Amino acid sequence: MIVLCLLLLTLSPPVSAQTAKAPDTEALRAGWNYIATPGYSEAADKATLTLFKGLRVSDVVDGMDALGLVDTGTMDPEIHPLWRDTANYSHRIIGIAVTARYVPTQNPTAGILSIKAYDDWAGDWYDKKSTEAYAGLIRPGTALVIEDAPNADVGSIGSYNILEWTSLGCVGVVTSGTARDTDEIITQKVPLYLRRVGRGIRPGRNELESVNRPIVCGGVLVVPGDVIVGDGDGVVVVPRAKAEAVAKYARKIMDGDKEGRRELYKKIGLKPDPSIKK
Repeated sequence: MIVLCLLLLTLSPPVSAQTAKAPDTEALRAGWNYIATPGYSEAADKATLTLFKGLRVSDVVDGMDALGLVDTGTMDPEIHPLWRDTANYSHRIIGIAVTARYVPTQNPTAGILSIKAYDDWAGDWYDKKSTEAYAGLIRPGTALVIEDAPNADVGSIGSYNILEWTSLGCVGVVTSGTARDTDEIITQKVPLYLRRVGRGIRPGRNELESVNRPIVCGGVLVVPGDVIVGDGDGVVVVPRAKAEAVAKYARKIMDGDKEGRRELYKKIGLKPDPSIKK
């Protein structure tokens, strides 16, 4: 009840990036977003995350099914954890979505330049075309979700920036694309869910199209503020408006599963592990 009251008190109403008034032709020609980006306070995010504490992807998917959201938020199984920790489950993520969208570039590559000219060109690309402007939105509990240029062999995520995002409070990263420096990311134990490994850098390959707008990742819609749950079974996205009801049903499923397995552990003689703890 306390958590629910906190949610009601701290939840701010959705804020559209553009007015809700029907656009005219000129406004449409200039570009128009029909799905608004909601705004939530940090306290509201924290209260929502409390509802999901300890829940597994399977429990949350059951909760989505119970609300009629069958296969609505379940990402393509190709989006998988880079590494898994089956002792303490430190690879799992439960966070609030901050989104970014990278798209394939239409600009040419650098060509053959002197080392200094190449470094200047790459630095300019990072500064102006393929930035990480979304980093300023990361706060404790954030799950960074990135839609990346499809089929591009580009490591938009690497060992340095993913660790920097972690230092800002990011609990994990999900991408529809690739990441590089994956050996180091595994060593650093930063939760990362990706489609495949990449090698290249962003200059000459992609550009940042938008920040904190609705995106598609793993074949599903991700709206900023949605709840992101990831574990060895993959990733599921919970619409923020349905989060409380989904978490309530998922909690029932998880508690029942743990209770049943605790009895089986005793019957079979298995030593208790974190997966059955209350």
